[in-house]
Amino acid sequence: MGQTLLQKVWDRHAVRTLPTGQTQLFIGLHLIHEVTSPQAFDMIRMRGDRVAFPDRTFATVDHIVPTLNQRRPFLDVLAEEMMCALEKNCREFGIPLYDIDNPGQGIVHVIGPELGLTQPGMTIACGDSHTSTHGAFGAIAFGIGTSQVRDVLASQCLAMEPLKVRRITVNGSLRPGVFAKDVILDIIRRLGVKGGTGYAYEYGGDAFDRMTMEERMTVCNMSIEGAARVGYVNPDETTFKYVEGRAFAPKGADFAKARSWWKSLASDSNATYDDVVLMDAGAIEPTVTWGINPGQSVGITEKLPSPGDVGASDKASVAEALEFMSFRGGMPIAGTKIDVAFIGSCTNGRISDLREAARLAKGRRVASNVKALVVPGSQSVRKLAEQEGLDKIFMEAGFEWRGAGCSMCLAMNPDQLQGRQICASSSNRNFKGRQGSPTGRTLLMSPAMVAAAAIAGEVVDVRKMLDREEVHA
Repeated sequence: MGQTLLQKVWDRHAVRTLPTGQTQLFIGLHLIHEVTSPQAFDMIRMRGDRVAFPDRTFATVDHIVPTLNQRRPFLDVLAEEMMCALEKNCREFGIPLYDIDNPGQGIVHVIGPELGLTQPGMTIACGDSHTSTHGAFGAIAFGIGTSQVRDVLASQCLAMEPLKVRRITVNGSLRPGVFAKDVILDIIRRLGVKGGTGYAYEYGGDAFDRMTMEERMTVCNMSIEGAARVGYVNPDETTFKYVEGRAFAPKGADFAKARSWWKSLASDSNATYDDVVLMDAGAIEPTVTWGINPGQSVGITEKLPSPGDVGASDKASVAEALEFMSFRGGMPIAGTKIDVAFIGSCTNGRISDLREAARLAKGRRVASNVKALVVPGSQSVRKLAEQEGLDKIFMEAGFEWRGAGCSMCLAMNPDQLQGRQICASSSNRNFKGRQGSPTGRTLLMSPAMVAAAAIAGEVVDVRKMLDREEVHA
């Protein structure tokens, strides 16, 4: 019987089966940042432990760094304390750190792939929910809590529950104006924010075969929003071409050997899945969240549901979301006025995301009532964007061009909503208070849709702003 990639990678990293039925899993790569690691380091000091494999741990700063004024010391005292703690811990335990002055600095899930740290067949852990991003490379990657960060630092292992595998096959071609962000929002909408509990999601089909690595990362990034512990795409030529030549990738003959091994890890053609979902890429349209979780979304031409339109188990959550958002059932999402537009995050802060947004922004102006930010996912992305002149396009259009960081995705920094502001955001979560204000409202969408909304001052169908021949090709 054939095996899935999850089974192959899991078995190769399994140390033993614990009495609880969990697997003691060896972690090939551990990524840390300034927010979830300080307590973990304190715990291992208290136990008299050392970091077991400092060469398998890499640190960066991203969550609390300001994106406007990045001079040290930071004006936010707590942010500066977190930065100092990470610097101290990395020095003491011999861990490489991509600090604010390092050109490799950026959001942890952006720089891992950029540096070639992320490779197929790995087990990857990080104290951040969106570690599933790295599954785009055919890795098994998951977010962990602070106590688990401690465990990986001290032992390089985790106790993990075995997972089922759901194959999500998306066939067909995405229409112009529809992006990877729309694909994952549609998947979560269909399967639910709890639908992936106990599962790893394997994404495949010819729509994924045609996706770039950055598009695959966007989809895998939000697997956790559907409650999947892991999301991955089988490695292929697209994967190998992306990894080759990067700083930490194998070189020369070693790369050829690694490539052969990576290829063998892909799920077998006769692999058995616990569940299979089939989707038509051509049926997906630009998608926007309207509620308070990423599963509450509609296509841009659709109207919002009413509590009476949904099953009994969803009535209360729909009613709560409509009340919080000050929306009403049956209203269109198109035409919703926005106050803020945010392009960035570990979901959509890569160079391809910025290119798509810049294509919309070029020759246009941000609406006078909108504050619009573009925050590159890393210093490398920022540098490349500036080489291509994207920064000038954005600034001429009225967007603010910022330094690398998590920014308004989770607002553990000065980039925050105020009061009841509505934000068109390319990030990954629209929970209450997620963007800094307990009453602020978030509409998730693709970077191109965010740019279109910033220009129009309201949610619009990005396809109407694309060239006519592009839409009807």
